[in-house]
Amino acid sequence: MLDNFFNKLSKGMTLTEAEKAIFRQHISVKRLRKHQYLLQEGEICKSVAFVSKGMLRSYLVDEKNNEHIIQFAPEGWFISDLNSFITEDISSLNIEAIEDSELILISKASHVYLETAVPGFYKFNYLQYRGAYMSLQKRLTDMFMLSTEEKYTKLLSIYPDITQRVPQHMIASYLGLTPETLSRVRKKLFVKKD
Repeated sequence: MLDNFFNKLSKGMTLTEAEKAIFRQHISVKRLRKHQYLLQEGEICKSVAFVSKGMLRSYLVDEKNNEHIIQFAPEGWFISDLNSFITEDISSLNIEAIEDSELILISKASHVYLETAVPGFYKFNYLQYRGAYMSLQKRLTDMFMLSTEEKYTKLLSIYPDITQRVPQHMIASYLGLTPETLSRVRKKLFVKKD
């Protein structure tokens, strides 16, 4: 489980064995069953989670009780409510396991400590936050600029196996579509392939 985590970190920094030992002392492992929550709306987000196995989603619920999925996080991805984590304000997001999942958690105190104890971790976090911001901005732009078919095709390029792992109504929610519209889009794209 830790190999996946260290492999992810090594894409943005060089880790010595001594630094890996420091990380091992400041992270925790959490297992979630399908439908179990890592975070619920109204709580303060106390950690950043690395998905070692499984899939999670972050979403919010509007006043009509409709879910709006913000992010899917398969293996190798980080997930959190960064606003709540950084500001220590209550979260408006829910983070739930779509599949049985294994996570590596870094608490706020550990996060702060690791940024000073492991010099490359500060830069790694900067790159992660910058990447997350750019991805979110791109996703918002795409929501307004792309056709429904283009949105769906782009989703498949980001999450290649999502249709086998995530229910269609969740994919529709992520794309801002009704399940019926998504079904028509999929049918249309399938016909184009033939």
